[in-house]
Amino acid sequence: MLQTKRLTLLLLPLMMMACGGDDDNITAEQPQPTPPPQPTVTIALESQSISNGAEVAATATTALVLTYNIPAKVTDSDGVTLNGTKTAVTSKPGEPNSVEIALQLQDDTDYVLQMAEGVVVAAADASVKAPALTLTFKTVVHEAPPTEPTNKDISTTPLTASTPAALKLYDYFYQQYGRKTISSVMANVNWNNDCADKVYKLTGKYPAMNCYDFIHVCFSPANWIDYTTIAPVQSWVKADGLVQLMWHFNVPKKQGSTDYTCTPSETTFRAKNVFTAGSWENKWFYSQMDKVVATMLKLQEAGIAATWRPFHEAAGNATARQQASWTKSWFWWGYDGADVYKRLWVTMFDYFRQKGVNNLIWIWTTQNYNGNSTLYQQDTDWYPGDQYVDMVARDLYGYNATKNKQEFTQIQSCYPNKMVVLGECGRDGNSNTEAARPGEFWTGGALWGHFMVWYQGGQGSTDTMCSDAWWKAAMSNPNVITRDQVPKLWD
Repeated sequence: MLQTKRLTLLLLPLMMMACGGDDDNITAEQPQPTPPPQPTVTIALESQSISNGAEVAATATTALVLTYNIPAKVTDSDGVTLNGTKTAVTSKPGEPNSVEIALQLQDDTDYVLQMAEGVVVAAADASVKAPALTLTFKTVVHEAPPTEPTNKDISTTPLTASTPAALKLYDYFYQQYGRKTISSVMANVNWNNDCADKVYKLTGKYPAMNCYDFIHVCFSPANWIDYTTIAPVQSWVKADGLVQLMWHFNVPKKQGSTDYTCTPSETTFRAKNVFTAGSWENKWFYSQMDKVVATMLKLQEAGIAATWRPFHEAAGNATARQQASWTKSWFWWGYDGADVYKRLWVTMFDYFRQKGVNNLIWIWTTQNYNGNSTLYQQDTDWYPGDQYVDMVARDLYGYNATKNKQEFTQIQSCYPNKMVVLGECGRDGNSNTEAARPGEFWTGGALWGHFMVWYQGGQGSTDTMCSDAWWKAAMSNPNVITRDQVPKLWD
């Protein structure tokens, strides 16, 4: 009995512990519910080849390309309508993040394209659906480009360029003007052909022309930039490429500084002091011109000619009808006004000629009135004069075909005896609006002698301010001249 009592006494505390007893600190673990599975990816539209509200050319616009942030696939190939009619959507070959919607457009028509949610899904997880899309756009009235140059008053010879290469280059521009547009790309403001190589890798064709900038000549020669060697230009010309040169003319932020800028608010350099002998501005101006002249003469000796676009976009916002704190020139060469600017231009023009530089075709870049005549006046007061300019350029970013035509027509009317070219183009960085494609602006009536796409590191596979889809359309358009179509102009 005693053993039984002892056993009972030993078991009782164990049973109380198992049952929890009265101790609140001892609790049994409860099973937790399993959380629902979370999506492994999210999908969002990053870009589209036609922006909402855009005006496009019907014949040049055969597809809408949608590019997502991750690889995507199509689950409903009929889930898209254009003005109520089904149109096919397919994955874009070689571009896993993109899909393509086929378009058959008519001139002068308003369009509404609708794509339902889930027509496109994440390739890695079909449960992750791309959002619905509604896009409105319209096509412009078709205007057939002329078969003859657009203005018979244009000179058949350049102003001062007299080398055989320069005469051939100018004549080639003249013969193509109004018939086709010459393609060009910016050399990432450096002394190389990198962006052009990337365009070729993407499209299988090189732009006809490469543009080099003397922006870093203030550092040259250095181990990373050396304008004293012309090897990059020679290699381009050997492959029958055309050459363009320009200059973001950097100046010290203050006298004696080794920090440089083009921006007036960042420097004490004043353009009007360039004409005062012995001033630090005068010494810097001529020392930098001498560096550029030395390279120009090397190119000339090698039988190379180029178009030359210095002191561009001089007026900036200075032609605004209502003046304010922001209505200034954004480069130092325009900050002291039109008269000082024109004197700078003529000074360089005469100095280059005095030094024996005879291989350049001079291009002046107008601001026109920034596309809005109610806010801006035209910058004709800034024009150096017919005797100092071979061609007139305009820089446009994010402009559609209609605005291209407006700018081209009005510039041509102001300078009827000069070829008009698109000095720079690309995506508008503020609105993220894609530039009109060459097929669109050409059939819309903007017959630019050439177009030049600006660079942007990390943008697409070309590191330029135009998308891969833009470049593919441009380099395959029959109105665009690519490098393989350029005749041999150089010895």
